[in-house]
Amino acid sequence: MRAEIPERQVWTSLPVPAFIVGADDRVADLNPSAEGFLNASARATIGQSIWKLIAVDHPLEAAFARARLQGTPLFVNDVDVGAMQRAPLQCGLQIAPLVGGAGEMVLMITPRELAGRITQDHSVKSAAKSAIGMAEMLAHEIKNPLAGITGAAQLLSMNLSKSDLELTDLIVAESRRIVKLLEQVEQFGNLMAPERKPVNLHDVLDRARRSAMLGFGSKMKIIEDYDPSLPPALGDKDQLLQVLLNLIRNAAEAAGDAGGTIRLRSFYEHGFQLRRADGNGQLLPLQIEVIDDGPGLPEHIRADVFDPFVSGRENGTGLGLALVSKIISDHGGWISVSSAPGRTAFRISLPRAGAAALKEN
Repeated sequence: MRAEIPERQVWTSLPVPAFIVGADDRVADLNPSAEGFLNASARATIGQSIWKLIAVDHPLEAAFARARLQGTPLFVNDVDVGAMQRAPLQCGLQIAPLVGGAGEMVLMITPRELAGRITQDHSVKSAAKSAIGMAEMLAHEIKNPLAGITGAAQLLSMNLSKSDLELTDLIVAESRRIVKLLEQVEQFGNLMAPERKPVNLHDVLDRARRSAMLGFGSKMKIIEDYDPSLPPALGDKDQLLQVLLNLIRNAAEAAGDAGGTIRLRSFYEHGFQLRRADGNGQLLPLQIEVIDDGPGLPEHIRADVFDPFVSGRENGTGLGLALVSKIISDHGGWISVSSAPGRTAFRISLPRAGAAALKEN
């Protein structure tokens, strides 16, 4: 015999934001996931117009009214949905009349990130194994010319003025950092586990920005848009620097010789949680976005951009973003991308450092 499950229990257990919208388009009820999405309590939300609480990048109100009038469901895919307390996310919307209701409608919002979370661990690990395997084969051959580059830069520095030494010092420092990364790949068939400590993300962002401006990002305008109250993250500073350098490099290469603008953004998002395949969840409130105004990712690779050997460039290896995804996964974090001509945004979500971790350092 099937057990009777209270309707309220089903409603509160839904993993996606869900609203009951009255005939006057005001919120009659919402579940806990919807409270988290809005970052607002039910008490502050019930009775408010749904169109004042959420912003949808789609002319939805007329279609919503038509679905109510006809008593038919409505499905809208891949639209940006924002709220007063959060940045827009690409989502799918499911709208249906409430059975037995008097014009009430059920509205459910499925963020694109949530739809992919359940399979993230498996896909990231398999992709990373292929990427690291390829990197192992290349590591030895890459290290030899790097040693020559380092030696040449050191010889050049002997005859340069102090004002020019910064460039040769950068060549030597970056070559040594690359060699260190390649040695990690050679030593073990996987990237070394991150040494996670409290990290000031703005320090890492600033290091990445300065390094980029002296080299591959010299033609780009880089804008800083930071939340000054952002608490420390729990992460490996060197590995996070590698992630940001890869993302900034991708943006600069996409812009080409014409240059463009890269926006480095940080913000805190309450209630952002990664739900893994084992059912466990982790709060990831610290957000970093690397946004560029380039041509965007080719449509045919957008869904697979974090897989190895997938690249939008003619001579690209397709390993950079696979490694980025692996590093963020090893941090217990999440990375996603939204892309259209004129705006591509890579978003990284990380855990914050706890009080215990802060006391240890």
